[in-house]
Formats: sequence, C-alpha cells, structure tokens
Amino acid sequence: MSRNVLFIHGAGDGGYEADKLLAASLQKELGAAYKVHFPKMSQDETESFFGWDWPKQIGKEISSIKGEIILVGHSLGASMLLKFLSENKIKKQIVGVFLTAPPFWSGDEDWVQPLKLSEDFHSNLPKDVPIFFYQCKDDEEIPFSQFNRYKREFPRATFREIKNGGHQFNNDLSIVTIDIKSL
Repeated sequence: MSRNVLFIHGAGDGGYEADKLLAASLQKELGAAYKVHFPKMSQDETESFFGWDWPKQIGKEISSIKGEIILVGHSLGASMLLKFLSENKIKKQIVGVFLTAPPFWSGDEDWVQPLKLSEDFHSNLPKDVPIFFYQCKDDEEIPFSQFNRYKREFPRATFREIKNGGHQFNNDLSIVTIDIKSL
C-alpha cells in the first residue's frame, strides 16, 4: 500500500500549472511507494477568498484520503495548510508537514486579515507531528525575512535554507523528499 501525500499548490497567475512541476518532482523522487494527490484549489484570485475558502477545501481534501497522510504545501498553499492545521482539530493521522516558501501574512489591511495566523498559532499545531519549512535565499516572491520570522515564532520546527532555486525551487523538491522518506 502506498503512502499518501497531499500537495497544496500556490496561487497567482497559473499557480496550479506552475506547481504541477513541483508535484511531479515529488512523485518522481518519492517513487511508487507514495501517491501524490494534487487537487486544483479554488481559482478566485482575491486574497480574502483564499483565507476563507482554501482552509475549508483543504479539510475536505484531507478527509477524502484514506489512511495516514503527509501534507506538503507551496507558497500560499503552505500558509493555508498552516492556517488550517492551527485552527482545526484533525482526526486523520498526519505523519509530517512540509511547507515550501510560505508567506507570513501581516499588516492591518482588510484583505490580509483572513490570511493571517493567530498570534499563538504554533501552540495550536499538532505536537507530535514534525513540521519542516523550506525557503530559497533567492526567492523573488517571498522575502527571506518571512522565513526567519517563522524561525523566531516556531522554533520547534525544522528549517531548511536553500542557497538558490527561486520561488519554484528550480522545480526540484528532492530536499523535501529526503525529509519525507526519513519519517
């Protein structure tokens, strides 16, 4: 029986299409022992919609997968996974959470409020589930300072700094698959 990986893609113009290469990288590197699920998330491009609808859709996707699950997210998808996990009781057995280039939403603007994590988000995350963060230093979309903010806010997680690869990790998530296989 294969292990299930749910990959939540990023947003923006062609986010699903761009992240198909990341999902393919995961599947190739993980091999036949894993099945990567790659659902297309809602395409409403307003941030407030993402903040309300994506966590609901993530919950449905998690519920639809039988057995234990590994969660992987990229960019907005990673931040929405974190939001979902910190605001909901999870009944599924989550083996690990792997977040690539997640933005750390902040500010007082109305549109950003539904995207933000609660101040104590880290205390609401599953305690027995390993959580990994990945960021390329040359990411042109998400400032590296946001990765460092996660480090300060959530020191019990594992953080992997990557020298280069841009926002799309050069379409190669082999560093993530090494950590997944180590579980």
